[in-house]
This record gives sequence, structure tokens and C-alpha cells, in this order.
Amino acid sequence: MKSENKQKEKKAEETSFAREVMEWITVILISAALAFTLDKFIIVNAKIPSASMEPTIMTGDRLIGNRLAYINEDPARGDVVIFLFPDNEKEYFIKRVIGLPGEVVNIREGKVYINDSSEPLDESAYIVTDPLGDFGPYKVPEGAYFMMGDNRNNSMDSRFWNQHYVYKDKILGKAWVRYYPKPSKVK
Repeated sequence: MKSENKQKEKKAEETSFAREVMEWITVILISAALAFTLDKFIIVNAKIPSASMEPTIMTGDRLIGNRLAYINEDPARGDVVIFLFPDNEKEYFIKRVIGLPGEVVNIREGKVYINDSSEPLDESAYIVTDPLGDFGPYKVPEGAYFMMGDNRNNSMDSRFWNQHYVYKDKILGKAWVRYYPKPSKVK
């Protein structure tokens, strides 16, 4: 009788252990599937390697972009976006949208003019040093955008790329929140 009870207890322990292992495997698989789905369809995770967007986004910052931001709307001038670099689509870049589809972008003495306007864009909310240089004109193709960094004098952006424009289907998401080192919204 004792031996029979010990065998039943041992079998129950083995079943309990196997059940716990299966539960852990299930939790791990569900977590991996959820992380994969989030990363590929909902968010884009980016680490900032350079000073091109300072002071808005600092070198070394980590942020999350919203992949769903442009499903029902187009990027707007001033949006900070994460995209595939047109000259090497294996790299992610992050810049600010400056020129919209069909516009002509001209940069004179560091100031941005759209469609031969006599007034430059008001970029005082994110430009803190006086930009330098004359560039353009750039005629932005339909479905594409002209991108520039906020640190204009230290930014490898549309002005310098072989392919000057980023097409909408190459935009991965709108920069949304910085989570390291100091959590905050990206503006």
C-alpha cells in the first residue's frame, strides 16, 4: 500500500513538473510572438547614433516610433520620422519632414523656403543655432518627402544624399516617445 502511494505521489510530481514546464514554454512562446508582432507591425525601436537631431533628440537616446501613425494620414511638415535611408536601406535614419510631395525646397543662407515663398519656414521651435549654406532648389516628387536634421550644420540629410527624397513606403514610423535615458515625448 505504501509503495503504491509513493508511486502515485511520484507520478503526480512528474505530471506536475511536466505541466509547469509546458506552462513556462507557452508563456515564453506567447511573449516572443507578442514582441515580434509589436516590433514588426506596431512600433519601431531606434537608437540615435549621431548629433544630427540635437537638441530635440540627443546622441545615444533610444526612442520608439509609431508604425501606425501614417496608415490613414500622410506625414506633415515638422513631423520627426524614422525611415529607411534612401542610399542604404539597411540603415534606419531619423529626421524632420521639411518638404512635402510636389513642393520646391530652396535653402538660402540656411533658411528654408517652400515654393518660392518670400518668407522662410518658422523653425524656431527646433532650430537653436543659425544654419548656414545655400542648397537647392529641390523639387520633391509625388509620394516623397525632403528630410532635414534639426542640427542643420551637422546633419547628413536630404541635401547631401545621392537620392534626396524619402518615399512614404520607406517611412517606418513617427517618432513618439524617448524611453532612455530620460522618458519624454518627441516633438
